[in-house]
Amino acid sequence: MAGTTALPLQQLIASLDNTCLPKILQVCSGVYFQGSIYEISGSEVCFSTGDLIKVLNIELLSVCCDDISNNEQFELPINHTGLFKVVPEEMPYSSIEEMLSLRPVGLESCLPFTFTSRFKITIGNYTLGADRALTVLSIERHEGEEDYVRCHVQGQQEASAEVCIPLSSQGEFRECESEERFTLQEIMASPCLRSRKFHLINTTKGERTLVLSPIYQVHAIMNLRKNVLKFPSSLEVDVIDVTETCKDVHFVTPLSLTEVHAQPDNSFPTVVEILEGAENSSLFKCSWLPKLSKSSQLIFHKVGTSAMVLLSNLKSRKAQQYFLASQQYGGRFRRRPREFNSVYELYVASIQAPGLKVSVTRSCEGVEEEGLPALSVGEQLEVVRCEIMELPCESSKGQKQSFEEVKQQDEREDILMPLYMQGHFVEVLSDNKKYRLRDLGKEFNLPLDVKVVSRDTELETDPLVGFPSLRIEGAMLEPTIQASFPQTPDHCFEIPTQWLSMSVFFTKDPLPWPKGQPPKCHVDSLTEVTNTFFYEFSKHGNSDAAPPPRPPKRNLSSSKSSKKSSKSSGKSSKAGKSKPGKSIPTKELADLTLNIEQEQIVHFEQRGEWQEKQKGWQAGEAHLIIYQNQIIEFIYNVSSILFIIDYQCVFLQ
Repeated sequence: MAGTTALPLQQLIASLDNTCLPKILQVCSGVYFQGSIYEISGSEVCFSTGDLIKVLNIELLSVCCDDISNNEQFELPINHTGLFKVVPEEMPYSSIEEMLSLRPVGLESCLPFTFTSRFKITIGNYTLGADRALTVLSIERHEGEEDYVRCHVQGQQEASAEVCIPLSSQGEFRECESEERFTLQEIMASPCLRSRKFHLINTTKGERTLVLSPIYQVHAIMNLRKNVLKFPSSLEVDVIDVTETCKDVHFVTPLSLTEVHAQPDNSFPTVVEILEGAENSSLFKCSWLPKLSKSSQLIFHKVGTSAMVLLSNLKSRKAQQYFLASQQYGGRFRRRPREFNSVYELYVASIQAPGLKVSVTRSCEGVEEEGLPALSVGEQLEVVRCEIMELPCESSKGQKQSFEEVKQQDEREDILMPLYMQGHFVEVLSDNKKYRLRDLGKEFNLPLDVKVVSRDTELETDPLVGFPSLRIEGAMLEPTIQASFPQTPDHCFEIPTQWLSMSVFFTKDPLPWPKGQPPKCHVDSLTEVTNTFFYEFSKHGNSDAAPPPRPPKRNLSSSKSSKKSSKSSGKSSKAGKSKPGKSIPTKELADLTLNIEQEQIVHFEQRGEWQEKQKGWQAGEAHLIIYQNQIIEFIYNVSSILFIIDYQCVFLQ
C-alpha cells in the first residue's frame, strides 16, 4: 500500500460509476484502527485492515448534505422535491481559457453560464466595458484557427449582441450567479454538477451553502465471505484502489453442500477446501467425520442421489445402534418374525402388509363384558379386516370402537379383538430366502425385521453381522456427494447434503492422480448414525401418525369392587409402615424417583385426615407441590389404582 493515497470510502465510491466497475479496493483503516464493525440490516459487517473488497455495482440511495458554514450534516432522500441553485466560485481566473479548464462543471454539459471581467475587453474595433455580464452560449472551434467562446451581451435600452471572445484573452474573470434550478436527481445524474456548491432555496432556514455527496449502496464480494455483500458508501473506512495490482487475485466464493450439489456435472472431480467445519456432527458416528475440519481438503468426485435405508438393532444386551446403508451394501438378509404387544400394532402392520399371520406367545383371559376374547399360547391367527362397532359393555352404551377381526388358522373361526387390547404375538413366516437389500425394499413394506446371514465382503469389518436381529426402519432418497481425502483418493464415502452442514470452496489445486487416469473408487456402503438422527428421521416420517385408541371406561360395578379391594389393600399396607413424618427427610424427597410399585402410594381419602397428617410435614411441603402434577399424571397411567384428584398423596421412601 506504500506510495498510494488512501481516500474515504464515501469519496472514492462517489468518483466511480457503473461503467468502470468492477474495482478492487483495499481497506487501510476504519473507525477502529485494526477493523470496523457495523450493524447493517440486523447483521454485522466487519472490515479489517488489509481486506480486499471487489465492488461489482453501486446503487444510489440518498444524498448527504454538508453545511459548510456550521459543519452541520443531514441526509435527504433522492426523491426530495426541493430545488437547488449553483453557488458561483469565489476564485478569479486570469484568462477565459483557465476559467473553462478549471471550472469543475464541464462547459458543454452546463450551458449557458455567465461571467464578468474586472477590466475592459477589446475585441478588434469593439470594446466591452468592465463588469459587463457575458453569457457563454457555445464554444467555437475551427481547425487551424484560434478557439473562441460565443457570448451574449445585454446592452442599454434592451439592446443585445453576440460577440466572439478568444479563449486566450487575459484579465480577471469571475463567475456570476445563475438563475437555473436543479433537483437532487438532476444534480446526482451529472458528474459535473456533483462537485459544485449549492443553495437550497424555498427553505425557512435561508440560503445555506451545501456540499452534496451521493450515498450509494455498494454491491461487493469479499474473500471468504458468502454471497454478495451490500453496505452503504458512508461507512467510515479508508480505502485505496488496487485494481491494477490485484487483477489476478481470486475471490473465494464459499458454497454450502446443497449449493455444491447444484453445480453442473462438469465441475467434478475437483479439490475443495473446508472453510467452516461440519455442523450437526451429533447425527453421525463415522471415521471420516472428525477429519472434516477447517482448512482440510477433500476431493469431490461427483454428485447424485442415493437410495438408502435406516437400520437399527433391536433391544438386546447391546446398546442401541443405527446405520444408514446404501443399496450397494453387498450382504445377504433373511427375514425375521416381528413381535407385537397389542392389537393396535397388529392393525398397523396389517395395513402395511395385508394377510398378516401371527402366533399367540402369551395366554390372555377373556373379559366378555368388555369384548376381550380369550387367547391361548400357540394359537395361529390371521388378520382379516378392521371394523368399527358398538362396545358390548353396559357402561359404554352408544360408544363405538375399532375392532380387528382375525381368523383362527385351525378352527377357521372369526374373532373380534379391540385395538386397545394388550397381547403378545409373533409373526409367522414361511419364507426362508436370502435377500439383497435392494430386493427387500421391492418386495416388502417397511418396517421389516431381518438378520444378516452373509457379510458384505467389500467391507473390512461388517458391523451388521453381529446382531441377532435388525429392523429396517425406513427408506429415503438422499442427495449425496461422493468424496474422499487426497491421501486416499480411491476410498470414497457419501456425504448426505441435507443432514450435514458445511462450507467449502473450489480450489484450483491439481487432482492427486495422472491426468485422465482416475482411480477405481470403492464407496463405503454403511455409515453409523446416532439416535438423534433416528429421532429426526422418525419426526419426518411419522408426523401424521394417529395415536393408539384409548380403552373404554369400566363398568360401575367393576369399579366399585376394585375400589373396595384398593381400600383394604391400602389399610393393610398402612399398618406395616412407619409414620411418614419420621421417614422422609427433605433431601430424600427432592431426589425421589417415580416408579410403579403400588405399595409406595398412600391415599388420604378425607380432607380432615390429610390436614392432621400435614402438621409434621412442613419440611417436605414445597417438594410435594413440585411433584404434585407429576404424581397425578403418573397415577392416571396406572389403571389398577383408584385416585380422586381432590385428595392428596405422597410417595414414601
